[in-house]
Amino acid sequence: MVGSTQNQRPRVELYSDTKSRPSPGMIQAMSIAEVGDEQALEDPTTLALEERTAELLGKEAALFLPSGTMCNQISLQIHCRPGDAVIADKSAHIIGFEGGGAGATGGVNILPLDGVRGVYTVEQAAAAIPAPANRYAPRVTLIEVEQSSNLGGGTVWPLDRLDALGALAKERGLAMHMDGARLMNAVAASGISAARTVQAVDSVWIDLSKGLGCPVGAVLAGSKDFIAEAWRIKQRMGGALRQSGYLAAAGLYALDNNLERLAEDNANAKLFGDGIAGLPGVLLDPATVETNIVFFELSEDAKMDAPALSNAMMERGIRIGAFTKTSMRAVTHLDVDRAGVEEAVEAMTEILG
Repeated sequence: MVGSTQNQRPRVELYSDTKSRPSPGMIQAMSIAEVGDEQALEDPTTLALEERTAELLGKEAALFLPSGTMCNQISLQIHCRPGDAVIADKSAHIIGFEGGGAGATGGVNILPLDGVRGVYTVEQAAAAIPAPANRYAPRVTLIEVEQSSNLGGGTVWPLDRLDALGALAKERGLAMHMDGARLMNAVAASGISAARTVQAVDSVWIDLSKGLGCPVGAVLAGSKDFIAEAWRIKQRMGGALRQSGYLAAAGLYALDNNLERLAEDNANAKLFGDGIAGLPGVLLDPATVETNIVFFELSEDAKMDAPALSNAMMERGIRIGAFTKTSMRAVTHLDVDRAGVEEAVEAMTEILG
């Protein structure tokens, strides 16, 4: 981000939900976890987390991994051969935030679609799939969606759109993958179960280290055959974790204690969006705040640009990221309560007012 002050620890942390920290209860659960060699399938806590996540997502099997980026990269390598292409929104994490991994590790092309707030249409996806006889274009083998859409402002993909894309994938002989980094925030917003939300996709993962408050990790889910192949690529990429039960215990604690409270994060984001929408120079439609992310723009006649506003807020102990000279993002999570959000709104009101 532009002009960020990441080396300081703010009093109110709205930079990202990746800044969330383990609670004392989570740390206690980690400290007493029963562990073994996860690579040999001997870590009972990791196995329990994988089974629990597969059940949550309605899939046959799951695999604990160090990061969501590794989940995405493994999935791309399974669903695509080198030279194949993936359909994704132009704002997708796999395009802008994974170090070019799709091309570097999988030899995979990405065809970006111009969606609205991170969500594209079935018609756009269908138009991007070349005819089977077209030997000049890369073969499209995968449709990818991001739930919720980060750069879209936490947009929730409508269920009927996901189902229709899944039907298109089956019709054309493609696979469908969901980057579910903030899937559970979307579930909290929609009221639709995780399993039903991801019913149309072949592979999906959830992040443990964002709104769920874990120190590290993500869990990838799919069919038994898919996860068997994921293990192979995990090994190839150096992802052996050994006694990973200490980390998996945090995930189990989060599923027991931190899922229901994601609705609070969504509500706090809405509170922040409503609070700043009318400030001088702030361009934001509060109706676009659906989950725990608030993206907003600063107009040309705003009192200051985004980096300057970010620094001014940080001087008051409140961190909000500046994405560009004119755009900013605030993200709520379990370490930011309603009082913190109200303080952030008050501070921005004083600075811009």
